[in-house]
Amino acid sequence: MTSQPAPETPDAAAAASEPEWWDDPALPWKHKPGRADLICMSALSVVAIYALVMLPLRPIILGLAPHLLGSLGYRTGLVLVGALAAVGDRWWPLVLVVGSLMAMKFDWVYWWAGKLWGRNIMDVWSANKSERTQRRWEKIWNGARRFETLAIFVTFLPIPIPAGVVYAALGAAGTRLWKFLAVCFGSALLTTAGYMALGYWIGEPAVQVVDTYGRYLWYLSIAILVGMFAVFWYRQRGAQQQASTEDR
Repeated sequence: MTSQPAPETPDAAAAASEPEWWDDPALPWKHKPGRADLICMSALSVVAIYALVMLPLRPIILGLAPHLLGSLGYRTGLVLVGALAAVGDRWWPLVLVVGSLMAMKFDWVYWWAGKLWGRNIMDVWSANKSERTQRRWEKIWNGARRFETLAIFVTFLPIPIPAGVVYAALGAAGTRLWKFLAVCFGSALLTTAGYMALGYWIGEPAVQVVDTYGRYLWYLSIAILVGMFAVFWYRQRGAQQQASTEDR
């Protein structure tokens, strides 16, 4: 006599129908993530945290240690180091090399994200953007794949281009990592030299401006922090209001 299988309980059926944690449209993968997926996502999180931490710190570093800010690849620091070189500072060659390397420090993370997840990563980034922004990013994604080297160079210019979208597009397109990094370094070196040359051309007036600015840098950093918290509070409030409206 054959035994009949035990009937499936409602709780078991519900558990079986629930999607896995990784099967979320807000995540870039469409499969159970492996080690590379998790490491890359963690790296993207580190990049985001670094950007947030540096936002209020940059004014302080500019006033107290411009060579450090320039060595981290920030344009304002590079311009000031060039201005200091015009009045006799001799550290600019080191800042030129280190600043060029640091200007591209996170580029490989976005390239890797594109290589791992393809177009999915841009869809995640643009999910909450306006339709106009989504169309613009679509053009940038396609243009980056078409104008590979030029697209990389443009991201190092003071132009509002989402560099992460460009780099992810190239990773998805199959651009080799060594070529990608070589073009990034060449572009970073050229533009870094340009920012320092601009500072050298301005010269002593730029140094005097920063000396005056140094008296107020703490106030600027505090204002940036207050602005960050205000934006966070406003977005949280908007999300709570939207959630309460949907529950009605």
